[in-house]
Amino acid sequence: MSDVAQETVETAVETQPMLGFQALGSALDDMLGRDPSVFLLGEDIADPGGGVFKVTAGLSSKHGAHRVRATPISEQAIMGAAVGAAVAGMRPVAEIMLMDFLAVCLDQLSNHAAKLRYMSGGQTSVPLTVRCAAGAGMQFGAQHSEMLEAWLTHIPGLKVVVPSNPADAKGLLTACILDPDPCVIVEQSLLYFAPPQPVPVGHHVVPLGVAATVRSGRDITLISYGRQVHDAVAAAGVLAADGIEAEVLDLRSLVPLDERAVLESVARTRHAVVVHEAVRRNGFGAELAALISESLFDELGAPVARVAGANTPIPYAKPLEDAFLPSHDAIVTAVRATLARSRVRVAG
Repeated sequence: MSDVAQETVETAVETQPMLGFQALGSALDDMLGRDPSVFLLGEDIADPGGGVFKVTAGLSSKHGAHRVRATPISEQAIMGAAVGAAVAGMRPVAEIMLMDFLAVCLDQLSNHAAKLRYMSGGQTSVPLTVRCAAGAGMQFGAQHSEMLEAWLTHIPGLKVVVPSNPADAKGLLTACILDPDPCVIVEQSLLYFAPPQPVPVGHHVVPLGVAATVRSGRDITLISYGRQVHDAVAAAGVLAADGIEAEVLDLRSLVPLDERAVLESVARTRHAVVVHEAVRRNGFGAELAALISESLFDELGAPVARVAGANTPIPYAKPLEDAFLPSHDAIVTAVRATLARSRVRVAG
């Protein structure tokens, strides 16, 4: 578990409704004001504009262009400068506009940022935060819509978080900036402009490595993160009408992973369905299914099921893009199929 996860969570009592992009901007504003070593860098993030998704709108005007640095269109330059600044004692927050573009600068992130603490015997920390938009649903096409979190979770030394709501987005981003190790926060594009939700005003930290139980249930556990948490909740509502009580677990943090929360929930329900937007093949759901199967094999009523994106590049055409995405109907179908195979009698 991260150093941040050991801290007491500081949550402001006052809340106000915020969209996802506003919650992220609020976290950046707070940390820029608190810590002079924090600065932002990325393409088009300065005013006017404040980034493609408006996350950094107003911040360069408030904190200065030396703290909110617009960069050339070069992911390698952004990541390289950010890694160097982190090693030198700063806390940079680098925006890689779209997650797909991590492919351009993965060498700096994987071979340098992620490995320096280990290769220096713990003497060199890299307090770097990388923000990137990701996910389908906005017709951005195959090269601008991927969820590639499985790439990142496979790299020892990186921490990876995927918020599902504005309050967690603010709290997880703050935790990443405070963390001594390189962290990547994956921001699904559709959540930037989803209906506003209450978000704590002021300093707000959601510890890394702590999952949240969004809905309690006794019959099956739905495990997800990011936008698909909402699909899981919708599926649980449909299943409840048939007397099937589904528990919904929002991982929030993939690395570090709250293994205890996952295993305790599935040990109680004895059934699990993992849901994520990324393509099914070699997705993070496979790691979760393996963890559950290895730890709870004798207690499971049925094999762990996975609901995920199709194994295809993400289409531009809206009907095809919708077909690519996992839906709450697909989750309901997976739950029914899992329970139909179960050795455990489920009340219904």
